[in-house]
Amino acid sequence: MPDDAAARDAAAPQNAAARAAMEEESAFSHPAVDPDTTAAYGDHPDQLIDFYAPHGERGSGGPAPLVVVLHGGAWRAPYDRRHISPFADFLARRGFAVASVEYRRGRAGSDSGAEGTGPVAGRWPDTFDDVAAALDALPGLVREALPQADSRRTVVTGHSAGGHLALWAAARHLLPADAPWRADRPAPLRGVVALAPIADFTVADKLDVCGGAVRQLLGGDEDFAERRPYADPALLLPTGIATTLVQGRADLDVPQAVAESYADAAAKSGEVVGLTLLEDVGHFPLIDPAADACAVVAEEIAQLAW
Repeated sequence: MPDDAAARDAAAPQNAAARAAMEEESAFSHPAVDPDTTAAYGDHPDQLIDFYAPHGERGSGGPAPLVVVLHGGAWRAPYDRRHISPFADFLARRGFAVASVEYRRGRAGSDSGAEGTGPVAGRWPDTFDDVAAALDALPGLVREALPQADSRRTVVTGHSAGGHLALWAAARHLLPADAPWRADRPAPLRGVVALAPIADFTVADKLDVCGGAVRQLLGGDEDFAERRPYADPALLLPTGIATTLVQGRADLDVPQAVAESYADAAAKSGEVVGLTLLEDVGHFPLIDPAADACAVVAEEIAQLAW
């Protein structure tokens, strides 16, 4: 191999990591946007939903489709809904009514059973309790908090770990019969748009996505196999609900193999899932209002909602 080609190959990982860091910095550089109102769906301090009223050109033409946003952050405590509030505001400026859901996330590293691992990912079963409760309470809360919203045209979206929760929320009618979150019928959704979702736990676990977050979410090694049928979207198919995945090909946090595996599982179940792969896009541009990828996301949501 010529020396210049070898040098390029050697530099590629560093360049990819540098670009990913710049993308993350851009996504987190926007100041948090306060909602128009906030409502509680339970007694815990994290059981809250922020509501953003639609505005902009589309927002002035009668009731607006409702977009439910589930934030990411590997189900870990340091990442709350504030970091995705600029994305929620971006959607509101596109004319959508937006409900951004908070939920209980992981505790401190000492609860993970390992020294120095940092915050553990998620709480079992609290994280799932909250998402189910929030979605169940949402129609009533929307009527009071966001009368501009047309809840008959609801799309659920989520980023990364939130993408997992969005897919899971749309598949509750497929949960095992003894699951406390099981619904007796499919959710009345126009669709799901999952952004770089942790959509297949087997693949994500093999790739050690987010430092073992999937195993932490399910309670550790001993509980992984037993709890996966209750939590893994790739095992909860076909949903019968229109679903699109949006994935950056250059994503180092949740590689595209995870989304592709979910799409393959859907196809084997007889369901067609859309998979939009974006060239030269990593993990965070999907929720960064300054990035072109974010406009693509908004259009994918619009295709299902309007």
